[in-house]
Amino acid sequence: MSTPDYGSFSMLDLFRAELDMQSQALTASLLALERDPVATAELEAAMRAAHSLKGAARIVELMPAVRVAHAMEECLVAAQNGQLRLRQEHIDALLKGVDLLGAVAADETAGATAEPRIAVFLQALEAASRAEPPAVPAEVPVSPVSPLPAPAAGLVPDDAPVTFPTSFPAPEAPSAGTERMIRITAQSMTRLLGLAGESLIEARRLRPFADSLQRLRRHHAELARALDTARAGLPPDAGDGPAAQALAIARAALGESRDYLAGRFAELDSIDRRSTDLANRLYAETLESRMRPFEDGVRSYSRTVRDLSRALGKQARLAIVGGSTGIDRDILDQLDAPLGHLLRNAIDHGLETPAERQAVGKPAEGLIRLEARHTAGLLQIIVADDGRGVDLDRLRQVVVERHLIAEEAAARLSEAELLEFLFLPGFSMKPTVSDVSGRGVGLDAVQATVKEMRGRVVITNRPGEGTRFLFELPLTLSVIRTLLVEVDGEPYALPLAGITRTLKLERSAIETLEGRPHFRFGDWPVGLVTAHELLERGAARPDTAEIAVVVIGENEGTYGLIVDGFLGERELVVRLLDPRLGKIKDISAAALMEDGSPVLIVDMDDLLQSADKLAVAGAVRSLRQSSAATAQSRRKRVLVVDDSLTVRELERKLLDQHGYVVEIAVDGMDGWNAVRSEAFDLVVTDVDMPRMDGIELVTLIKRDPRLNRLPVMIVSYKDREEDRRRGLDAGADYYLTKSSFHDETLIHAVEDLIGAAVE
Repeated sequence: MSTPDYGSFSMLDLFRAELDMQSQALTASLLALERDPVATAELEAAMRAAHSLKGAARIVELMPAVRVAHAMEECLVAAQNGQLRLRQEHIDALLKGVDLLGAVAADETAGATAEPRIAVFLQALEAASRAEPPAVPAEVPVSPVSPLPAPAAGLVPDDAPVTFPTSFPAPEAPSAGTERMIRITAQSMTRLLGLAGESLIEARRLRPFADSLQRLRRHHAELARALDTARAGLPPDAGDGPAAQALAIARAALGESRDYLAGRFAELDSIDRRSTDLANRLYAETLESRMRPFEDGVRSYSRTVRDLSRALGKQARLAIVGGSTGIDRDILDQLDAPLGHLLRNAIDHGLETPAERQAVGKPAEGLIRLEARHTAGLLQIIVADDGRGVDLDRLRQVVVERHLIAEEAAARLSEAELLEFLFLPGFSMKPTVSDVSGRGVGLDAVQATVKEMRGRVVITNRPGEGTRFLFELPLTLSVIRTLLVEVDGEPYALPLAGITRTLKLERSAIETLEGRPHFRFGDWPVGLVTAHELLERGAARPDTAEIAVVVIGENEGTYGLIVDGFLGERELVVRLLDPRLGKIKDISAAALMEDGSPVLIVDMDDLLQSADKLAVAGAVRSLRQSSAATAQSRRKRVLVVDDSLTVRELERKLLDQHGYVVEIAVDGMDGWNAVRSEAFDLVVTDVDMPRMDGIELVTLIKRDPRLNRLPVMIVSYKDREEDRRRGLDAGADYYLTKSSFHDETLIHAVEDLIGAAVE
């Protein structure tokens, strides 16, 4: 373990830092001893951790912590000496002791308030030891135990006099292979990475300057040849004349200038290579310093899995795979809540009880695997269990019972489509609510968090064998791999994670289908949209024989994005846009190019939504052109605002089937931008959404003098009277629960507000 910088630490801070380090080691050893109570190495590690904590607590005169650590040490020493065999009761009490040490250290005034807990802890440890018969049978030899550094240091009575040193002991010198660490805030590290990126950009700007000097050298060479030609063109008798002398002087001056320029160019070329190399190494080292081992962020989950499984009457063990995998600390911090929720789900929903597992031939103890790895430039996080898996028939039944889809349509859903319902807000398969689950809050937040990190989550289900969640995330949020494309003379950066393929398409391969251009991609027709139209950047080039196309999206939502050309791949340092700009349509962030010029990074999710809207608008235009009667009438426009793809599509299809023109928005902010830029007859919005919720959206619409007459309907899973009152108080014209989809109550409500679809 690296040695921290003690310079700015108080004595209590030092103890807390040591407690943080030692408690992790102590907890890991205790969890290992729960599986193998006589593991010599784990007993030794646990005892030494308790001994170190007791000594550190004495130095800072935190006597409640001394009593707890002393009792833990005595128990572990007795186990080492064969006087007792650690049982479940011992491990429970010792783990509570670790928690108690943390509580005492967190508040130095908590000694008095912690006394009752300390008394309970000591009684539990004593009761566990009293109930224990002589531990080690005669036929089992006791492993030799190495002596402590100080004789009988762990067995000193609590009332024995102690001599306190005048200063905290100096840290040991780092051994070979360890590094000294200092503390630095995440904000400082982010700024440092930004400066390193700027230094890399500035260093690369020397190369164009060096190239300009190289061109100047060529001009000198051409001038020298011109002077030689002029000298050769003089009359033979003008060899020593004024003109010849002037040319000779000019030729000599040009030679000196060329030599000087050559020397400066060599120096600049050397500076360019050294500065670029230095900037590259600085940037790589700064980026690497943002990385933390995966195990640092998930080590505490082993205790969580153990405690929760026991509370639910189950047996479970967490296996961490790829603990040394480096992960951006921002990503690791944001993964805490999603991973914690998936682990709780795995124990509560996935794993069976020991009796159920043994009845089907499984070991009584369930296994949950938490794995991290780097694959194809992406970070993959896997949470898998060996439990019962998702009961697809039961899931299909719950979806129908909750009126999320008609029974006939549910029967046609594939496994992947059915599993998508698990990510709906408020959805749960638990019939009852408990402290652990059943409220339907969690998987939708997991998916939202992953999307915020420019990633995706995939469920793999094996009935009877377990469930597997796969997160695919960028390696870092600070740097993004992109494809640079040209649109109307400007570069745009498309994140590679959102690109399926790039290709050059012959114009002869383009077909017209339902009024929109398409091309064959594999076995499917894929609609073509132009980046110029989506980004409002003029018209595409009509005179090129080949069209540059970027294939984006997946399944039925696949589109071919037409651009003017490909400019190559780049790794860009992400620069967040000024929050005062709000959400800019189809743009997520910005970056600086190698020459210092700015480039916009495209929001691929927004771009796909814009492509969907454009395709729907194109289909509507085609339909109107095909019928004169339809062309003379106006179809009313409805904006559907919901962060759930499944709910959006259900509402869109239902409204579309009844003749309404439907536009969609992915959250409240997107919806607010839409109503300010386009005309709608009705807004249908959810309540719980990221960035801006539905209540805030309704409030903004009703406060805007241009929009306050626009009808707004709230459709939400929340069906309590106080939720309904809150929505109506904000100005909503109608409040509907999502369970009403099945009986066309939604359509009747829409017709009540704005009438039939066609005027």
